Amino acid sequence: MEQPEKSHANKMKGARKAAILLVLLGDQHSAEILKHMSDDEVDRIGREIARLGSIGGEDAESVLEEFYEMSVAQSYMLKGGIDYARKMLQNAFGPDQGKRMLDRLIKALGAEQASFDALQKADPQQLAKFIHNEHPQTIALVLSHLNPGHAANLLFSLPAGMRADVALRMANLDQISPDIISKIAVIIGQKLKALGEFSREAYGGVRAVAEMFNRLDSSTSKEILDSIDETDSGLGATIRHLMFVFDDLLMLSAEAMKEVLSKADRKILTIALKGTSDQLKNHFLQAMSQRGSEMLREDMEALGPVKISEVEAAQQQIIAVVRQLESDGVINLKGAVGEQYVV
Repeated sequence: MEQPEKSHANKMKGARKAAILLVLLGDQHSAEILKHMSDDEVDRIGREIARLGSIGGEDAESVLEEFYEMSVAQSYMLKGGIDYARKMLQNAFGPDQGKRMLDRLIKALGAEQASFDALQKADPQQLAKFIHNEHPQTIALVLSHLNPGHAANLLFSLPAGMRADVALRMANLDQISPDIISKIAVIIGQKLKALGEFSREAYGGVRAVAEMFNRLDSSTSKEILDSIDETDSGLGATIRHLMFVFDDLLMLSAEAMKEVLSKADRKILTIALKGTSDQLKNHFLQAMSQRGSEMLREDMEALGPVKISEVEAAQQQIIAVVRQLESDGVINLKGAVGEQYVV
């Protein structure tokens, strides 16, 4: 297949494209942008503007188009990371153009857009010592780059009075300007060199907070949510709506329940169902074969007293199975999370 010809903007140097863009935006907007640049950047772009002369229509259109594409791609990336950006861009602009837009952004950001995956592999105790001494905004950005389970453990390790503030900041990360996110990321990068490379992706947002709260024990998540309600009741309600709790399994279809049962560990499931409603137990049993349901009933009857913490831990493992099945596209949780029903 013949490759598309590169646009005029792709052939230009970065400083020249920036110069053209500033001229097209006009004096007032350009002045505001230049305030956020270093002296060296202002000097280089200023020299390019002086050399420009007249700007051809094709060059102007090409630069503006690239600027728009980069802005859209970066907006998606700041909302939910690279995978989210890729999905949204491909849905909006098609597979080929969406991929080109994201690849161009990642290339343009270079080392600053390196992976935050090193945080996932960082020693939890070392990371905990780091975040305890940081500003809540920095902590929120760090937590937003961890998987929900790791983030929940670190949130729980914070002083109780700080947890709600960090969760609020994490939920609102997608409303913070890329410039602020970038500055925070630079600070984190300087302090976490021993933990690996960093990026300025902001995964955050309300859904990430809900996922994190799902990994906390119910009393801790309730305490933090109650505190959030005092500051922003609407946000608290949204987080609750997005949280998937064990009772939400009642909303899954029989087919989806069979998929869950095929992946769930029988011993873990037996503990997870301890103390739950008869309706939820029956929801599981009805999705099983007659022999399977009889065995599960026998296991539950034979199970002695179990600590609440063990039951909640087992339920979280089942929820993790459900989330993985959703991620794999096997089941659909749309309409199941946050629904109200009578038990």
